[in-house]
Amino acid sequence: MIQTNERQARLQRDGKEVVELTKNLVKIPSVYRPGVEGGNEEKVAHFTADYLKGLGIEVHIEEVEPGRPNVIGIVDSGRPGKTLLFEGHTDVVTEGDRDAWTHDPFGAEIINGRMYGRGTNDTKGNLACMITAVHSLLRDNEEWNGKIILCIPCDEEGMMIGIKNFIKRGWADNVDGAIICEPEENQVCVTQKGAMRVVVNVFGKMAHGAIPLSGVNPNTGMAKLICELDRLEQKEKERLGNHPMLGWPSITPTILQAPVRGDAQINVIPDQCMTTLDIRTVPGQDHSELKREIQDIINRLSGQDPDFKAEFEVIEDRPWTETDMENAIVKATAKAVFEVTGKEPVYNGVPGATDGTFLHVAGVPIVTIGAGDREVPHQIDEYVDIEELAETTEIFRTAALLFLNESEKS
Repeated sequence: MIQTNERQARLQRDGKEVVELTKNLVKIPSVYRPGVEGGNEEKVAHFTADYLKGLGIEVHIEEVEPGRPNVIGIVDSGRPGKTLLFEGHTDVVTEGDRDAWTHDPFGAEIINGRMYGRGTNDTKGNLACMITAVHSLLRDNEEWNGKIILCIPCDEEGMMIGIKNFIKRGWADNVDGAIICEPEENQVCVTQKGAMRVVVNVFGKMAHGAIPLSGVNPNTGMAKLICELDRLEQKEKERLGNHPMLGWPSITPTILQAPVRGDAQINVIPDQCMTTLDIRTVPGQDHSELKREIQDIINRLSGQDPDFKAEFEVIEDRPWTETDMENAIVKATAKAVFEVTGKEPVYNGVPGATDGTFLHVAGVPIVTIGAGDREVPHQIDEYVDIEELAETTEIFRTAALLFLNESEKS
């Protein structure tokens, strides 16, 4: 273990750098706003690319969609060994009502040891940590084997087109382990929920509200369907129980809309009703089986009522992930947490999906960890603690050395 005074000096040095970098990243808005000039990740991506170039890091910029580039940084030791990937996205969710914020959502104000602003927590602070950690290795001329890839994609908050493009282009092909840099209070997260996003349509026949028998009300059919989906959720909860790291599986109707097109009117039965489902799954659930169960519900309701007509489409399918506790990337990260904090690591799971979902599908072992209260993402007055940014940077730095200098490939 490195002597305490040496580590403390580095924490102070790297802490100043990571705070300054986080401020600069947060001050560049990168909410995806289709049709709005500059409403994408382009400016922050190019800022990040230029910053990496200034550190002497090999940089690749790859446009996924117009104005939505991925940035990839490569740091090669020149010695054979494993490849470690750090991942942190550039996009942030909308700030919502600016008047509801106490602090400028893109001001990166620091008050009483906390930096406020959209992305401070999720996940520009952690993006700054992973970049600063690699810079720290370079400036100290640390010896390590293999290669580090800095994966900085767009669109993690949307359909994750950035990481999908990154994988499609072959960047993940030879990666031995990945650290997904998300706000998890520096807990070592080895599992994460899966997600299915589903659009359900129930079809009816438009009619006068005073003469309901002349039409078919899709809202009634949708109500029956939602009640059946609630029963399916309860069945899955009883079957699987409360996962120790992820909690309960869920099937949540979110958007409910009727009519789907045209204006709603109180005395008109609509011809169609639509709902969206946010389905979150845990280990032990099979997404194909869930799709079959939903279709079975529709078939059963159709059999009970010849006027009931419905269909559904899965528009996004993200499997749950689980990484073995004995995997090299988990062990290196957990050991780094202990070395830096002096405390036993806390193991946990991620309640939502991350870009790591698709890296897992591509065969890359992942662990998710980073600075920030896990309850704060997407909230008004989002913040991150300054002290935690420095601690996370040191954890990332230490984990990289432990993982890359371990000879055994996972």
